[in-house]
Amino acid sequence: MAGQDKSTMTKADIIERVYEKIGFSKKEACELVEMVFGELKKNLCDGEKVKISGFGNFIIREKKSRVGRNPQTGDQITISARRVLTFRPSQVLKAMLNGEDISGIKED
Repeated sequence: MAGQDKSTMTKADIIERVYEKIGFSKKEACELVEMVFGELKKNLCDGEKVKISGFGNFIIREKKSRVGRNPQTGDQITISARRVLTFRPSQVLKAMLNGEDISGIKED
């Protein structure tokens, strides 16, 4: 983590923390983190909502195709239908981010 931007945490950083805190081998820590992210991705790709208590909800939304404009030319274009991922933080996470006392907040 030396030399890295402090405002960015990578998957490698998460693996390192699991390795340090839980005492798994680096290989086991990597497999565990990969398995967790794999399950999250699988559920999201299947269109399921992922709820992590005390952290937040990952939700897939369906967007219909619509007419937009090319910002450079002003020409009308059709923006294709797609699925987008949204994240809604829990009340606990919101409070923590704002330095508030979380002792009275009920987890999601």
